[in-house]
Amino acid sequence: MSGAHITVSSGIEDLDRLLGGGIFIGDNVVWYDDAGSLAPVFCHNFIHCSLAAGKSLIYVNFDHSLRHLIDRLGPLADSPLLTIFDAFTDGKGDGAEVFAAFYRDRRSSTACRIVRFQAPRDAETVAQSLYGLHAGLSGDVRLVFDSLTGMQALWGDEEQILRFYSRACPRLYELNTIAYWIIEKQAHSQRLRARINQIAQVVIALAVNRGKTRLTLVKAEGHDNERLDLAQAYWCRGQAVTIDLDSRTPGAIDLGSRIRVLRTRKGLSQSELARRVGVTPSTISQVEHNQIYPSLPALYKMSEILEVAMGAFFESGVPPRRPVVFRPGQPPASPPASAGRPMVEITRLLPTEFEAFAEPLRIDIPAGAKVAGHFFQHKGQEMGFLQSGELILRLPDCPETVQAGDLIYLDREMPIGWENPGREAARLFWLKLP
Repeated sequence: MSGAHITVSSGIEDLDRLLGGGIFIGDNVVWYDDAGSLAPVFCHNFIHCSLAAGKSLIYVNFDHSLRHLIDRLGPLADSPLLTIFDAFTDGKGDGAEVFAAFYRDRRSSTACRIVRFQAPRDAETVAQSLYGLHAGLSGDVRLVFDSLTGMQALWGDEEQILRFYSRACPRLYELNTIAYWIIEKQAHSQRLRARINQIAQVVIALAVNRGKTRLTLVKAEGHDNERLDLAQAYWCRGQAVTIDLDSRTPGAIDLGSRIRVLRTRKGLSQSELARRVGVTPSTISQVEHNQIYPSLPALYKMSEILEVAMGAFFESGVPPRRPVVFRPGQPPASPPASAGRPMVEITRLLPTEFEAFAEPLRIDIPAGAKVAGHFFQHKGQEMGFLQSGELILRLPDCPETVQAGDLIYLDREMPIGWENPGREAARLFWLKLP
């Protein structure tokens, strides 16, 4: 297949990260939507990204009246690269005048192409019409099937759905497409879901738990990924989606990740650890993905095999990976306000909870500012590098002039004041040592 290993964006940066870089051309991406309303925002971003990249996209519509669908798509409906395959008007809409009237009243300003399909109740005819539509388009065409659940409601049983899906997926893969398929998880049997999962290249589950939306990557064939079966919290603001890939629930014990780290450090496979503990490899996999917890005897046996104390499984000092790069974004920590003190901004350069030998800070002093006393109380040594601007460091015995590129080292001295005599802000990189 010519499109193998070509990666494109899903339109959501965090989802691309979760998939190890993005979606492969040829991927069939299945979205299990527990609530029936969670997948559209992911589809919207995919459509927007595809059209912006100049790719043709077919939206297969079984569930919505055209007027409703056009409203949901918003400005995306004005793209001539978008084709709407309308299986609703003569499907669930039964050809009713209220839905058919759209074709008479449609405004010419909507630039997308709309194809009214008049035999949506026959799965084989739907498939052939789609392939014919695809043949008239060039490049790696994208598709969105708005509801396999809606197809089943029209076609009557799961066998029709399975037959359509099992034939369409391999063919779409060979045609260098990317296809999104939306399914309401609870509306289908476990057998159907298992078969769909087997055929698809990517499977993602969306759910709401205690008022919080969560995303779980169930399958990602060929993608470099270590987060399979781990529920990730996510939230939406408008059409923007943020997936919490970096944070963990405060106080939560990530037992599975710690066992995985200790196992790999020991050079053991899941199968070998399972054999020595006396459980199945599937059990170890489920434990490492936090799907189940091991029994106390099994955990004790693991501690013997991995040559660690039992407490090592629960200590915060065994993270799966200690970060090495930190980017700006931590909340600024400004010095306490006092009379006559200008706003000197002090920004933490490491997360507050990160344990390190020293505390690095960035200090910005406005032009013309005079600061009484030191920026903070600290009993240890301190060191600073003036990146830009100039400063006067006032010590009890005499002032010191500091120029850009100078290093400041404080051991026992405590500044009685700082001054920026220049016309530009001064920036200090400061290190608080033990």
